[in-house]
Amino acid sequence: MNRWLIPALLAVLLIASLLSLICGTVWLTPGELFAGLADPHPSLAGMVLTEIRLPRLALGILIGAILGLAGAVLQGLLRNPLAEPGLLGVAGGASLGAVIAIYFGFTASFALASPIFALIGAMITAGIAFALARGGGTLSLILAGTAISSIAFAGVYLALNLAPNPYAAYEMTTWLMGSLQDRSWDHVQLAAPFILFGGSVLLFTGRALDAMALGEVQAESLGVDIGRVRLLTLVGTAFGVGAATAVTGAVSFVGLLAPHLVRPLVGYRPAATLVPAGIAGAILVVVADICTRLIHIGPPIQLGVFISLVGAPFFLWLVLHVRGRTA
Repeated sequence: MNRWLIPALLAVLLIASLLSLICGTVWLTPGELFAGLADPHPSLAGMVLTEIRLPRLALGILIGAILGLAGAVLQGLLRNPLAEPGLLGVAGGASLGAVIAIYFGFTASFALASPIFALIGAMITAGIAFALARGGGTLSLILAGTAISSIAFAGVYLALNLAPNPYAAYEMTTWLMGSLQDRSWDHVQLAAPFILFGGSVLLFTGRALDAMALGEVQAESLGVDIGRVRLLTLVGTAFGVGAATAVTGAVSFVGLLAPHLVRPLVGYRPAATLVPAGIAGAILVVVADICTRLIHIGPPIQLGVFISLVGAPFFLWLVLHVRGRTA
């Protein structure tokens, strides 16, 4: 791996973070930015920074990092370049949990009801997927995750169909599109411990992923416990991606895009992809969040929608590229 890759990615992330703090409805000059951060007395710039943009930026970095990291681990574990975190059903479970909180009106009495229910939903679906795939191989894990995800989204669509009022339907739809708007330090405090724990667990799979690149049989002959690697991947993805989805809604394609962007730069070694993919994921989310604030063509474009507009063509290119390589 190029030794300058991680410092270069961190530098890009730093620049994107500064832009994220500066731009918005109220633009700040670099002087106002640093004065707002350093001045102990409350000011408009200081309040905009500390109460709105810093928690939004912190969530963007955390969410992008865990999605990129989880995508890299899953692509290494499944040896499938099209794998991404939603494959295990965690995002579907989180979406269903949040929709249930909105449908039954829990959000009206408790502001954090949606993310908490989403987190619970992610844990439950991950547990069910693991129970269904237990004793089977990697294919069983994919099929179980896909089946659970399909059931969860069927529940989401049913709730939308039976929404008690137009406001609830609008709230559910908005949540499903994914956004960092109006997120506070409460959301950061809720999600950060789970994301950091999930990310730490996923990083433990690095060495095993390198061995599994040779094949599961060869990896087992080298002493790799395949079942333990699958369990670590599922637990890390459930905690990390579940918490990320819980506070932002569904944000797709980051886990698919980020590993592919850095993989040619690390020599295609799975373990070397993990950290760069996490940083690349953070850059993608922060830059996409900036774009949603700068592009005005009518109603605000939600984060998940914007990333999908970029990610879907990339996904199509990837499918054609893989088909051409294997033909």
